Amino acid sequence: MNTRCSFLRLRGQWMPSLLSLLTLCVLLLISVKFRCISESLLHPASLDDIQTFHKYSINCSAIYDMDPVEVGKSLIIRRREVVEDTDESLVNLTSSCPLFIKSRGYDDVCVTEEERDFPLAYSLVVHKSAWMVERLLKAVYSPNNIYCIHYDQKSSAQFISAMEGVARCLPNVFIASRRETVYYASMSRLKADLNCLSDLLLSDVKWKYVINLCGQDFPLRSNIELVSELKRLKGANMLETSRPTDSKKERFTFHHELKDAGFEYQKLPVKTQQPKTPPPHGIEVFCGNAYFVLSRDFVVYMDDSVVVKDFLAWSEDTYSPDEHFWATLVRLEGVPGGVPRSQPDITDLMSKTRLVKWHYLEESLYPPCSGQHVRSVCIYGAAELRWLLNYGHWFANKFDPKVDPVSIQCLEERLEEKQKLFQSLASKNCRKG
Repeated sequence: MNTRCSFLRLRGQWMPSLLSLLTLCVLLLISVKFRCISESLLHPASLDDIQTFHKYSINCSAIYDMDPVEVGKSLIIRRREVVEDTDESLVNLTSSCPLFIKSRGYDDVCVTEEERDFPLAYSLVVHKSAWMVERLLKAVYSPNNIYCIHYDQKSSAQFISAMEGVARCLPNVFIASRRETVYYASMSRLKADLNCLSDLLLSDVKWKYVINLCGQDFPLRSNIELVSELKRLKGANMLETSRPTDSKKERFTFHHELKDAGFEYQKLPVKTQQPKTPPPHGIEVFCGNAYFVLSRDFVVYMDDSVVVKDFLAWSEDTYSPDEHFWATLVRLEGVPGGVPRSQPDITDLMSKTRLVKWHYLEESLYPPCSGQHVRSVCIYGAAELRWLLNYGHWFANKFDPKVDPVSIQCLEERLEEKQKLFQSLASKNCRKG
């Protein structure tokens, strides 16, 4: 009995000490865990563990020099190892803006005085492949530029979340205030760019030129190179504008109706037998493509012009109005940076806005496609890297990481190298942000 009582007395003495020890251990564990979390957020080494897009082990300098072994290696990667980067991983990364900015190097972009004095604007009309869009954005990114993203209202929830995340993290990137449900070759595609242009005119950034891009475009010039070339335009616009063939005339001389299509486009404008009235104000229609490099003065003029508004309304029921709208407006008399109607055609090969390789012109105008053809357009392969960079255009279409991821990776690498080289030559006091 005495022994039992002694034991109880001892246990009573130990209990407070034991509880204190346990409390101390818990506090130490919390302290260590908190320190680990803090270090993982702040320490640069944590960037190695962040999931971005997949990078391949390839020597891009050898690809550029057309080394047969390295080009062959890119073909093997293309056939066996292509990794599809998910929109969800970009959503996850942009949930922490500091990590997104740090891991993708947006905080390490140097801006020369020449670039600072010549800001650019971009309209990005996109609908899929969030990482491809982000990589395009990063390739043309400069903190002094302004970027409008218009995503298709039909896009997946994950893609939309990724685009919203990117815009939330970068102060000079925003989502278009009005967004269209975009259907191929319809007025909705043109309206998407017009929505961005309206928003860009309201921006505090006094940009000099605006460039429109889609999700499968990629630049062939670094930002500082592009600024240098655009300054030489002295306010002129750069886009394709040619007199239409008879077959193309049918796109805007007959009324078209948007109808259901039984494949990927969902809806398409279909030609009827109902002739259209002539264009308003005696406008002569020219053809080109959907892509432009336009001066700020031209966009301001266009935004205020009754003639332009009437022509836009007239184009509503045409096929692919974006392929005649810009090409025609730039030919109107008196528009800033315009092209006289009497001037000869400016073809897509003459205009530097976009380099597109058409299947039926390969061999005669340019080398064969080393990637894959989709609807007669080449999706570029890595073997075309040198040709792309040296041909003279500012942007190219099309790229697809599912067809050839090496071509995009090597373009990124070459553009980063060129940007750093030109900046080092242009200014000794290149500033970040």
